[in-house]
Amino acid sequence: MFDSEVQERPAEDWLSLDSDFGAAKDDAKGLLAQKYGARGLAFDVDRYSSTLQTDDIVCTARENGFIVGTMTVRFDREQPLNADQIFAAELNQWRRAGVKLCEFGRLAVDRRALEPKQLLARIFHLGYLHAHRREGFDRLVIEVNPRHVAFYRRWLGLLPHTTPRHNPSVNAPAVLMSLHFQHVRSQIARWGGQPSAMASARSLYPLAWGPAEEAAMLARLA
Repeated sequence: MFDSEVQERPAEDWLSLDSDFGAAKDDAKGLLAQKYGARGLAFDVDRYSSTLQTDDIVCTARENGFIVGTMTVRFDREQPLNADQIFAAELNQWRRAGVKLCEFGRLAVDRRALEPKQLLARIFHLGYLHAHRREGFDRLVIEVNPRHVAFYRRWLGLLPHTTPRHNPSVNAPAVLMSLHFQHVRSQIARWGGQPSAMASARSLYPLAWGPAEEAAMLARLA
């Protein structure tokens, strides 16, 4: 599914990333509908365009003005995480231990994107900057289809914490995966900005921003 070598291009030449509070809108919502539909998953347009999701952060990636990637960051604050619907018991164990949880979801990457691997690495990096570096959250949780568990484990280091359960929101099975943000931080510090190290790292972290680019992006979020 993924090759071991990727040619690096300056982000400003082909890929623009941004983020804002609110719900998925317009092209981002359309990309989600396209990706969910292609996988035979349910997609509730009203749910994903709800104006009540004001604490969510929607990260978007654009090429030539067109959205080619989107991911939503949700903080475990006033509103529940989407994963609470079927994984509340597991999430509550972390909460009782004082762990601050953050959820990445509604991820969609257009297969026609110029560099889909780097796009995924950068949009994940942007979500991490919001969640951990800016807001101080400790642990990431995501819900994935069982067939995608191996991908997220290999390329980002997420670990499964449950067996598959039926998720009525998408009418498909889901597995809860999680990762401590300190691991993400250490991997980005070691590998970020070194695309030639993909084979050595065996992950997407070399396609994340390097130190200077990360500092510049973090300053934009302040």
